[in-house]
Amino acid sequence: MLAGKSRLIAYIYGMKKVLLCLCSLALCKVTLAQQDPRLKSLDTLAETVLKNWHGAGFAVAVIEKDKVIYAKGFGYRDVEKKLPVTPNTQFAIGSCTKSFTAALVGLLNQEGKLDIDKPVRDYLPSLKFYDDKMNDQITLRDMMCHRTGLSRYDLSWFMFNTASKDSLIQRIQYHEPSAPIRTKWQYNNWMFLAQGVVAEKLTGKSWEENIEERFFRKLDMKNSNLNIDGLKQHAEPAIGYTVENDRPKKMDYYNINGMAPAGSINSSVMDMSNWVITWINGGKFKGKEIIPPGYVTQAISSQMSMGGGAPPKSVPDVHSVAYGFGWMLTSYRGHYEVEHGGNINGFSASTSFYPTDSIGIVILTNQNGSTIPTIIRYEIADKLLGLKDIAWNKYYLDKAKQPPQPKDTAAKEVVKGADVSRPAQDFTGYYDNRGYGKFEITEKNDSLFVQLPDGNSWYLLHYCYDIYDPVLVDKEKGVNKDNKYPWRFTFRTDEQGNISTVSIPVESPVKPTIFTRTEKALALNADSLKKYEGEYTMGPMTAKVYRKGGAELFLFVQGQPEYTLIPTGKDKFSLKGLTGFSVRFTVNDQGETTEAVFLQPNGTFKVPRKK
Repeated sequence: MLAGKSRLIAYIYGMKKVLLCLCSLALCKVTLAQQDPRLKSLDTLAETVLKNWHGAGFAVAVIEKDKVIYAKGFGYRDVEKKLPVTPNTQFAIGSCTKSFTAALVGLLNQEGKLDIDKPVRDYLPSLKFYDDKMNDQITLRDMMCHRTGLSRYDLSWFMFNTASKDSLIQRIQYHEPSAPIRTKWQYNNWMFLAQGVVAEKLTGKSWEENIEERFFRKLDMKNSNLNIDGLKQHAEPAIGYTVENDRPKKMDYYNINGMAPAGSINSSVMDMSNWVITWINGGKFKGKEIIPPGYVTQAISSQMSMGGGAPPKSVPDVHSVAYGFGWMLTSYRGHYEVEHGGNINGFSASTSFYPTDSIGIVILTNQNGSTIPTIIRYEIADKLLGLKDIAWNKYYLDKAKQPPQPKDTAAKEVVKGADVSRPAQDFTGYYDNRGYGKFEITEKNDSLFVQLPDGNSWYLLHYCYDIYDPVLVDKEKGVNKDNKYPWRFTFRTDEQGNISTVSIPVESPVKPTIFTRTEKALALNADSLKKYEGEYTMGPMTAKVYRKGGAELFLFVQGQPEYTLIPTGKDKFSLKGLTGFSVRFTVNDQGETTEAVFLQPNGTFKVPRKK
């Protein structure tokens, strides 16, 4: 026993020495980073920025050539539990994902599986655009640098989310362009989704499998994954926050799996450093080629001007913004900057490098729509590049304090006497648009609410006549009528005076989007439908109404297809698949159906029931 105990004590002592050695190495790494004379004030600055902007937390990594020279976390990844951010904390990186997706296309181009200058539909025929000209001309290169003529259409995927990439692809054909092809830079997440789907079709593997195999494994990015479930299961997941009353407020994770190639990667600053090292070193990581050098050159070269005009007088040496492939390119104070930001619910990110200086910077934060990554990136860049300090934190704080531009209130004057024109029930039902999706309007206590597929809801605040302002319903605090969206719901009627559509200007560069109304089906049993069955005749026309043994009613008129009748009200049915067509049955006091009244865009027709 004593001998065994002695061996155990020796083993434990030995392990302590090993652990102590490992801890010393880790401490040495951090200490060396902090002793870099160029970054000696970074810790203090980072804490100040976090406090000034009411951030939950963020992590920073600084790269020089092929090494991480600084890596540290600040604040909390979980504010409630006081769990600190470390260099290994995992954040959603949002659109920083785009450089991975475009690089995957670059690899397939090198392998001869595609040509980025040929029409994309040569490789993905299921992708259809708004017109034949776009179908014939849009290439992968156009998509990789945002010059297809399509504006963002983000609400189409953000509010009408689905896990199916193929289902989302089908919506693109209904997105109207706002500019001719290659004439204007317009950011568009859909085009990066489409790049990912092209890769799936050509490789026979999912986009996720391709990113994992071609990049994550080869770059030792073991602390990265591709969906929200992966983030939740991680050892150090960050929780997303927004700012409310100068305090972090928790936000729900947003599952972006359907639009994954545009922004679903979750990672840490240490893992993302390996990605940046690869770009700084011309596509190589630890001496092995990961990205083709020719593609690297193209990706960080200007493919499309982003516009913007002359720089402001306050920072005259930050200018010439252009887009490469998944990267934004800027002349930053005499240095060539390659950068891309990322934003998704509760998270903001910035990945950047200066190729001629062999310097890279990664900042990830769990604050929604945050300015923190921009401030920290510029501050670090100035220190590493030996530039005069601009005091970027103060610069952005001063900008935030500037009063908002006055709004034109003349157009907001409501027409006198424009009161509510009809009962709330008249607006209820489903509203659908092929380029977006379907939402439901419900009525509660004579008020209207929009139920969105993502689980959120809006209160419709009456403006005038059949026009309403949407107001987000806070899940905790309810309706705040001052929190209105910048666009209105304008309802239209059909020839019978029924609400048939709602017009919403959700994509401002193009005409308002029209959602078509379908009345919500009522649940009826088979017995209640019996009284409507029979033949209805008027002259040579005969309409047959019948069941097929179940609780569904059908209509057949000779020379036309069979229609399913959807119950929408007392003795009232709409014709499935036909907008503006419905039938209302007349029932006498004895419960007998005597006629069918067909309500159509070209008129109303009463057809007696055959006895």
